[in-house]
Amino acid sequence: MTEPGPDARTARLADLAQQARVSEATVSRVLNGKSGVAAATRQRVLAALDVLGYERPLRLRQRSAGLIGLVIPELTNPIFPAFAQVIEQALAGHGYTPVLCTQSPGGATEDELVDQLVERGVTGIVFLSGLHADTTADPARYARLSGRGVPFVLINGFNERINAPFVSPDDGAAARIAVRHLRALGHERIGLAVGPQRFVPVQRKVAGFAAELDGRGVIRHTLYSVAGGQAATAALLDAGCTGIVCGSDMMALGAIRAVRQRGLDVPTDVSVVGYDDSDLFAFTDPPLTTLRQPVRAMASAAVDTLLEEIGGNLVQHTEFVFQPELVVRGSTAAAPAVGGG
Repeated sequence: MTEPGPDARTARLADLAQQARVSEATVSRVLNGKSGVAAATRQRVLAALDVLGYERPLRLRQRSAGLIGLVIPELTNPIFPAFAQVIEQALAGHGYTPVLCTQSPGGATEDELVDQLVERGVTGIVFLSGLHADTTADPARYARLSGRGVPFVLINGFNERINAPFVSPDDGAAARIAVRHLRALGHERIGLAVGPQRFVPVQRKVAGFAAELDGRGVIRHTLYSVAGGQAATAALLDAGCTGIVCGSDMMALGAIRAVRQRGLDVPTDVSVVGYDDSDLFAFTDPPLTTLRQPVRAMASAAVDTLLEEIGGNLVQHTEFVFQPELVVRGSTAAAPAVGGG
């Protein structure tokens, strides 16, 4: 392949500078491997190269600081790819190569994936919504992992029997905020559609929901899926609920489907609140009111904590809790008048 001419190089510098929001001189310093450029700025230029489809010069190809495993349940729920992307970006910014391991029904189990990662010599592991969140699972597997000398951090689902750092959203607060939003709109009969009771985030949502409604809410446990949300919502509608809080945005899509199957409208007849807020759900019909998990802050905290552990620094083995944010869109509105008139 021929070397690009001066005009092509100038155009490339201008494009990269605009994409990275830096000067052309800074881009030139990065491309030529010169010192005096902040790490974050250098990372922006490298990202610009990737986004614009330019191949990195050989001198810029980094040696990996090591492999970090990322074990997640699935990719069908958009919140998990959202977490994975931010975690991978953060790891890459520190020179580590992320290894994504996804579970699926009939595929490798979490324990099998961990064995494979350890055999490949990973430097550490990030677990997202794994067996640590399941109160019926044996936590001894994580003690064994510690015994093998592999640092790890756990996201979503605290277990006091596991000696490790945890990063979680405040699930109880999320449920309380959702209920307050619906009550402010005049809804009196409010239901909660959540996943299986054995999971810590579910237990926390249920506790927050029940406390806010003094035990007067209606709760239905189901699968964390569109079909699960649909089934739970059908039961909640039978119980007379006009406001429905869902344990995930995917379940909220099922809730909206169940409402429409009854010939009712969201939000005129029934208001629906989701949970997660990955990018997709601002564009549903109607756009979904939801509780936003602070994905970027949580992912960054998890990576920073893991790297401290890898570095041999003392890290508090406790739970770091992050506050969710209510995002009001078009799936919630004032409660229908009694009698529909």
